[in-house]
Amino acid sequence: MKITDGIYQVDGVNGNVYIVEDGNNLILVDTGLPRNHKKIINSIEGLGRKPTDVSIIVLTHFHIDHVGNAKKLKELTNAKVAVAVSDADYVAGKKATPKPKHLRLAWRIMFKLFGSVVKAAPVKVDWLLKDGDKVGRFVVVRTPGHSEGSISLLDAERKVMFVGDAARFVDGKMLGPPEQFTLDMDEAKDSIRKISTFDFDIMLSGHGQPLMSNASQRVKEFYASLK
Repeated sequence: MKITDGIYQVDGVNGNVYIVEDGNNLILVDTGLPRNHKKIINSIEGLGRKPTDVSIIVLTHFHIDHVGNAKKLKELTNAKVAVAVSDADYVAGKKATPKPKHLRLAWRIMFKLFGSVVKAAPVKVDWLLKDGDKVGRFVVVRTPGHSEGSISLLDAERKVMFVGDAARFVDGKMLGPPEQFTLDMDEAKDSIRKISTFDFDIMLSGHGQPLMSNASQRVKEFYASLK
């Protein structure tokens, strides 16, 4: 699905995956739940591009619905994997994935069962990202709270902000990150404030639909409603 010139969303993957044209190269933003790498590769080829055109895979945070296909895609594309410093050891399998702190009992049982069936393979991290870094055409914006290392990515030329799970647009409504899976809601709210200080027309999140107009103003209004 075309979002705007040079930016596409992969259909049928739980956890939104974006393909971004960056000159002759492609950048993937997140990789969805495991076992979806073929859909992503098919989408790349459907654009008339080769898997090896992907030069960078940027992960907005370490959760399984964002990193699930990173290892397979790295093998198929030979791309570099980029993630924030604070989340890198989870992605690489050097640290055990922390369990959400605020889950109700039913969610804990579901989380445990899901984790026993669906797992993301650890992947080597090539690029440790910090606030203000340049990754291809993106500027990295540190937006912690959902995870310690959550990041957003600003494409200033196209006026598009990729926010991972820091904010969502679902069925016409602005939402913050899902509280049950968020490490620090106060920090997450401040990250929404930080996102609102940038100028962008389109907001693309890890779940929900694209917010296609006046996006930074909508985020400002949403943050004001949280105070």
